[in-house]
Amino acid sequence: MTINEERVLKHTLQSVAPFAQVFVVDSHSTDRTLQIAEAHEAEVVQFTWNGGYPKKKEWALLNLPFKYEWVLYLDADEMVTPKLAVQLAELMRTDPEHAAYDVELDYWFLGKMLRHGHRVTKRVLLDRTRAVWPHVDDLGVKNMWEVEGHYQPLIDGSIGRLTGTLHHNDRDPLFDYFARHNRYSDWEAHLAEREPLAKSVQGARTERGKRYARLPLKPLAFFFYSYIARRGFLDGRAGFHYAVAHAFYFWQISAKRLELRRNTKAVVDVRSGTSKSVQSPSEQQTL
Repeated sequence: MTINEERVLKHTLQSVAPFAQVFVVDSHSTDRTLQIAEAHEAEVVQFTWNGGYPKKKEWALLNLPFKYEWVLYLDADEMVTPKLAVQLAELMRTDPEHAAYDVELDYWFLGKMLRHGHRVTKRVLLDRTRAVWPHVDDLGVKNMWEVEGHYQPLIDGSIGRLTGTLHHNDRDPLFDYFARHNRYSDWEAHLAEREPLAKSVQGARTERGKRYARLPLKPLAFFFYSYIARRGFLDGRAGFHYAVAHAFYFWQISAKRLELRRNTKAVVDVRSGTSKSVQSPSEQQTL
């Protein structure tokens, strides 16, 4: 899946070209993304989001002319490692035991691959005939966009786990990293404040994701978990800044939840006709 990914796409395509039929599902990129995709003989398909469902991942599953039943989902900044490529080859030569497989990410931050700290797991390999993407009620989130949020496809069957990893190295400046987190934290806050919706998304997350969602004091708990318990300090400054950045992300979610509650209460007060005294600017300054 791409939109203006000229910094990273070459590395991703090189990691899968030897063994896969490759589709680049693009959202009308304006940089060199398409030229890079074509140079690596990937089939480019344009996706235009209409503001509803299906979103990009589901649309790809439903509409691409696949030759095979097994699909590997990759973001443009994710690369298949040699170990994972060998495992995929072995798996495809047999009758896979499971209907889908989870894979861990080797995450790069500030130019360094993190070998410790928090690990991200994604459900990226699946039998497309036994997988569906859930529709969650998130279209009303102000800053929501065309790609599914932090949840996994639903699988009709068992789910395995591969020991090979994906390299996640987006090579984008931190401005883009924090912009994504700002958008995702809107989505997470929206979910957390709507209990039925939160429960439905929880069912489509990995077991680790479900445990994280239940953590109290999540910003502090995450920093302790990633930097101390998971020895993120061994990754030096990159490990420290990664733990802080993620802890700040969870703080964003908690602050935005308070904002949502405040805005909801204000709407209820107005609709119920409740009147409240409002201080003048001079009175506020005096206080």
